[in-house]
Parts: sequence; structure tokens; C-alpha cells
Amino acid sequence: MPCSVELACVDPRQVGLIWPHVAPRLRRAIRRTGLSAFADIERDVLAGQALIWLALNGASGATTIDAVAATRLELTETGMVCIITACEGQTMARWLPLISGIETYAKTEGCRGMRIYGRRGWLRALNGYRQTHVIIQKELR
Repeated sequence: MPCSVELACVDPRQVGLIWPHVAPRLRRAIRRTGLSAFADIERDVLAGQALIWLALNGASGATTIDAVAATRLELTETGMVCIITACEGQTMARWLPLISGIETYAKTEGCRGMRIYGRRGWLRALNGYRQTHVIIQKELR
């Protein structure tokens, strides 16, 4: 059966229409890692400073969202990078290859690389990605 999952970038002018449907999913992803603040991502998305990407599945005849991701571009001392700040989805094998579309977008925007804020498991799932730094954390009580 051919793959019927496609990548779609939500037009920032239309993001308010989809936001109520994807915000809870992104919030869940953020809670799992604690690496981002939902309020910051929400502000950036709604202001058009970050993008929402959807993995749309039309296999059943009705289109469903298999996964949602948020990205933003950041200028660093060594150049522009595209950061996936949050991602949530089911049946990863169906939509994970779609990251190549986000990588293509990043290249066209002049990015020198991609970064992902997420769990260590992403290293095993994504070809060509490597761990370059670590986040070391101590809980203060």
C-alpha cells in the first residue's frame, strides 16, 4: 500500500484556524521533555515567527493529522539554524521521512543546519543526525 502521508506547512496567516486542534498535541510533547515553554511556542506560532507542520494522512478517505511539529529559525553566531521545538505524533514510521521536507525548507531559508529539542530516542530514529552537545540538569529543591 503506498504511503498516503504528506507534509503540509500551515500558512502563518491561517494558523489561527488549526491552532486549537494542534495546540494540545504540542503541549503534550513539550511536557514530556520540559525543554521548551509552551507559551513561548504559542506566542511565536501565532505571531508568525514559528511554523506549524502537519503530517496529513488521507488513507481512510478523510484526512487526519498523524503528527504535528513546530519549527523556528534562529540566527546563531555560526549561522542560521532551523529548530524543531516540539513534535507529537502516532505511528512514527509513516511520517518520520517527512522531516526531509522541513530540511529542504531550512536549506532554502539559508540554514546551515537543523536542531531538534526532544528526547534521546530521536537519535536512533533520524538518519544523519548526531549528538553534538548535551543538556545537563540538576533539580533544585
